Parts: sequence; C-alpha cells; structure tokens
Amino acid sequence: MTRIDYRLNALVDAGLADLGPLAALAQAAARNGATLIQYRDKTASTAAMIGQAKAIGEALKDTGVPFVVNDRVDVALAAGADGVHLGADDMDAQTARRLLGPRAIIGLTVKNATDADRAGRAPVDYACIGGVFETLSKTNPDPPVGIDGLRLLREQVRALNPALPVGAIAGIDLSRIPSVIAAGADGVAAISAIFRSRDMARATAAFRAAVDAALEGRAA
Repeated sequence: MTRIDYRLNALVDAGLADLGPLAALAQAAARNGATLIQYRDKTASTAAMIGQAKAIGEALKDTGVPFVVNDRVDVALAAGADGVHLGADDMDAQTARRLLGPRAIIGLTVKNATDADRAGRAPVDYACIGGVFETLSKTNPDPPVGIDGLRLLREQVRALNPALPVGAIAGIDLSRIPSVIAAGADGVAAISAIFRSRDMARATAAFRAAVDAALEGRAA
C-alpha cells in the first residue's frame, strides 16, 4: 500500500464546472498546496467521467500530486487514475485492491463506528471522517458528527491501524482547521472553501499553511 500525504485533499466536484474546466481547477489546487486531488461526479455518464478523469490526470502530470476518483473503480482503471475513494455503498476495499493493484491509492469514507471498524481493518491508504460540520457542497442525509464524533471515530481507527492517515471533511474553513487537527485529523478535505473563494490560489495556500501549522503545534 501507498503512504499518502493527506494534509490537503481538494475535491474537484462536477458542481464546480461553472468556474471553468475541472482539470484546470485541479491543476491550480495542486500547484498551490493541495496534496491530493479527488474527482467527484455523481451524475455523469461513465464515458464522460473517463474523459474528465483523463484530462485531470494529464493536468496533474507535472505537479507530482496524485488524484483519485470518487466511487468509481471502473473509471479510475480506465482513466489511469492513481486510485479511488470509496463509500460504504461502493465496491469493497478488498476487491478494489485486487483490481487496482498494490500501488493504487484507496481511501474510505467514515461516517460512523461501523465504517471506522471497516476502515481500520481494510487494505486502504487513508480514511476520511465526515461530515464533521454542515455543508452545502453535497446533499448529506446523515447528521454531522462534530468535533467529538471526529475524535471518537479517529481513536477507533487508530486503535486498529495506528499508521493510517485520517482526514476530516464537510464545512471546514480556515477557522476550524486547528480544532479538527487537534481532534486527531491528519489533514482536511475541502471544496467550496477553496474553489469558490475570491482567490482560489491564495485560499489553497492558506489552507495548506493552516494545516501545516496545526500539525506542527500538535507535535510540539
């Protein structure tokens, strides 16, 4: 499995298409501090997703930043992505690992204790807990877990797999980064707070700096 740098996961969602080509958004995030890019589209055809994922991969080629496809192992395979991010209703991690190989990046969403147990035992490279706070970026029927829920789920994953990086997602802005890192997150995932800011490059750099500072403070 791959040791993944999860400090800043920038989610390039299909809903951002009004801002410009998703590949260009991914490239800009990668060049300004994102350590992982995730491409997410819940409605496009398989062919359209493969084309989009290929474009993102090409745009990221010279940045050294990996990217994963949300949900779709088939799209990740067809487009040559670095890996996949799976939810509880997607393909199981063991099958995805067999199909994608030992060097692929596989991440799991963790929303509850059942998910945390699965993530701690699965052949994956990172887990992402959330939603931590309310968000407008995605329709989410599950209530936010909050800082206390993040801490508990993080501890549950750590007890099973101490080395597994764990991120936090949903409603995270600059002011909330210190609290989520203090609660045990190794990084954060963001969409609107980065891409819909007035200056996307500056927002990405600020997020990365805040994560780095919080991690340094936790280690001190």
